[in-house]
Amino acid sequence: MPLAKRIIPCLDVDDGRVVKGVHFAKVKDAGDPVEFAEKYSQQGADELIFLDITASQQGRETMKNVVRNVANVIDIPFTVGGGIKTLEDARDILLSGADKVSINTAAVKDPLLIIKLTSIFGRQCIVVAIDAKRNYNNNGGGKNFFKNDNEKKKYWFEVRIYGGKEGTGIDAIEWAKRVKSLGAGEILLTSIDADGTENGYDITLNKAICLTSRVPIIASGGCGRPEHMLDVFKNTEVDAALAASIFHYEKSSIDKVKEYLKKNGIKIRI
Repeated sequence: MPLAKRIIPCLDVDDGRVVKGVHFAKVKDAGDPVEFAEKYSQQGADELIFLDITASQQGRETMKNVVRNVANVIDIPFTVGGGIKTLEDARDILLSGADKVSINTAAVKDPLLIIKLTSIFGRQCIVVAIDAKRNYNNNGGGKNFFKNDNEKKKYWFEVRIYGGKEGTGIDAIEWAKRVKSLGAGEILLTSIDADGTENGYDITLNKAICLTSRVPIIASGGCGRPEHMLDVFKNTEVDAALAASIFHYEKSSIDKVKEYLKKNGIKIRI
């Protein structure tokens, strides 16, 4: 029997406030993380993800005091990412109330960190975030997904780090395979192209990663309506849909989204 799909609101936090941008830029204040967290937990969120979006770029630690304050008001699984570079960083975040840690830039810089973290804390605690952007330089990747030369020449998906600010030249599909082999328990997959657009998830990207990585995938980037979640669940094998704007700006609520998905044949926890 297939597992129930998960609905996960995301708190992108900068300087202690929830923010929201478009394509990882043009960031605007959206509210207080503790208030959002409590509301989403009460509405029936399956999990909550908290990302300190400037920690890696600024070379600082995640704001543990904010993490503790959020953890105190929720009773659902809680993932925290941003600025986690060492075993000690991860331990501090878990001791601050998180159930899982998410790593992105640090994993790209030192892939063996994934092995170290899973060996100490267990793979169920380790999420690897992949921020991917279409790259139209046809000398790049995409060789193992695109089915013909014409499609391959259009673009490939590049892994980007430091909050999307820096390219790596790494093919996201190949990186997802490696992340799985190194022991990651889950992948948080964000389309930078779709981020903040509210035009829907990048179905091509999510489908490609699902086909090649074989670990649970959280789709992120682009959700603007409940229909977008239905689309990504119907057309890819993702395990969860992450969203921010739709909930932060009260275009819909988690309980309403779940009812809509259930009515449309998606197995969901109500």
